[in-house]
Amino acid sequence: MLFEVVCVSFAFGMGLLVRPLGLPPLVGFLGAGFLIHAFKEPLQLPDETHEVLQHLSHLGVLLLLFTVGLKLKLANLLRAEVIGGGMLHFGISCLLFAPILHLWLGLDWATALLLAVALSFSSTVLAAKVLEAKRELRAFHGRVAIGILIVQDLIALGVLSFAGDHAPSVWALGVFALPLLRPLLHWLLELVGHDELLVLMGMLLALGVGGAGFELVGLSPELGALVAGMLLAGHPRAQELSDSLWSLKEVFLVGFFLQIGMSGLPDGQSLVFAAVLALALPLKAILFFALLLAFKLRARNAFLAGVGLTSYSEFGLIVAAGLLPEWLVPLALAVALSFVISAPLNRMAHELFERMEGGLIPFERSTPHPDEQPASLNHARVLVLGMGRAGTAAYDLIAQRGESVIGIDADPNKVTGHVEAGRNVVYSDAEDSSFWHAADLSGIRAAVLAMPATEASLFATKQLRRTGYAGVIVAHTMYPDQARAIREAGADEVYSTMSEAGVGLAEHALEALSPGAEAGSISINHRGTEGTGSKD
Repeated sequence: MLFEVVCVSFAFGMGLLVRPLGLPPLVGFLGAGFLIHAFKEPLQLPDETHEVLQHLSHLGVLLLLFTVGLKLKLANLLRAEVIGGGMLHFGISCLLFAPILHLWLGLDWATALLLAVALSFSSTVLAAKVLEAKRELRAFHGRVAIGILIVQDLIALGVLSFAGDHAPSVWALGVFALPLLRPLLHWLLELVGHDELLVLMGMLLALGVGGAGFELVGLSPELGALVAGMLLAGHPRAQELSDSLWSLKEVFLVGFFLQIGMSGLPDGQSLVFAAVLALALPLKAILFFALLLAFKLRARNAFLAGVGLTSYSEFGLIVAAGLLPEWLVPLALAVALSFVISAPLNRMAHELFERMEGGLIPFERSTPHPDEQPASLNHARVLVLGMGRAGTAAYDLIAQRGESVIGIDADPNKVTGHVEAGRNVVYSDAEDSSFWHAADLSGIRAAVLAMPATEASLFATKQLRRTGYAGVIVAHTMYPDQARAIREAGADEVYSTMSEAGVGLAEHALEALSPGAEAGSISINHRGTEGTGSKD
């Protein structure tokens, strides 16, 4: 029990310490891992604690990748910018790193090449966690980043199989039959309800079918967890399943970041090695940016995806543990330092691009882009930003009242679904400053901000007012402090999602009590649970 108390105490203390500095808690968790390792003997922690933490962290990684898979579609991965960008970045990185490591550290070519392979990967855990926190997993740049990470993970699997002492068994071919299980899994997801069984089903698929199942046939359990999630991607309850695993996944992931810090205390050579690699991180970002531009992405999405991939990877540690054990501690320090640098950069990525936009836009190719912004707003009078459940409910009600309305969403798949349903919805990202520069808002009289991320609503509100838009801005959020911030940014009305749910229920109850109302005659509309109501 002492070990658990020490881990929780150090993680909480360090996470709380870095928060006022504007750093995410995971940076504190990394620091806590180094502290625990440094004070292991004074605290009299047993030797097997590292194995326990490794097991818990592995569970956290599998659950994280499973929830990422729930939001992915295979069609999003089979794209030129994903496969080409991932493969070319890996090849160029190895060609650059290997000679430098050979000359700098005096390594033989085989060791230098394996170390270069380990350094060429980006962190799947960090990128997925940051994108998920910002609700950008399904945004264009988020899907590109995750797709490239999957390509890298497949390359890592190939390297381990080729250079290691084992290879996938013939039973690994059975993976191609997994899509046949989708009808059964969809049926089970409908059957389990909304409570503990839903959580257990998610864990069973992530840890059993994905993790242990893939490991049994010689494949990566991390890849297996991701594929298991993808089998349920697109199901109406996939988001509910993801939400049910959220707290469990977050707790286990604390162990992952602690484990990196507890890999060992570095010596002077390891510190120099990690510091030099940290200085090389911008080169990784620049290479991603250049490659994605070459595949016709706009500068903004190439920049955001590149920043999201600017880190060294936990998969590099897996490669090192299996093939280069003497380099595990220096690599762990380099990974930890890259997280310290990359996490705040990702948090500020949109603001950074806005400041650098003038210098980056000229690098775009003068051809049609796969992430092209809409040319016009189709003479609409009402603009709905974010076409999830709340935005769709708002859109439908406005359209029913006879107003001309247009919806905007950053998920192209969601846009396609709305267009097929007959709604006037176009692809764009409300956090894209170039959209606001080009959009003609002269006909817009009201803007409804129905995006799940508060930062997106804040950015959109500021951009609307900055363009000179004088119409009404209505937004929704969950918490009073967020409502105040959005209102201070220029919104006219900010409504609390949960408060409106109560107000909607009360209105229906009062309507039922009104004179002349008949039992069963009250119809339920789309207000309430979707956040379109009572003022915070």
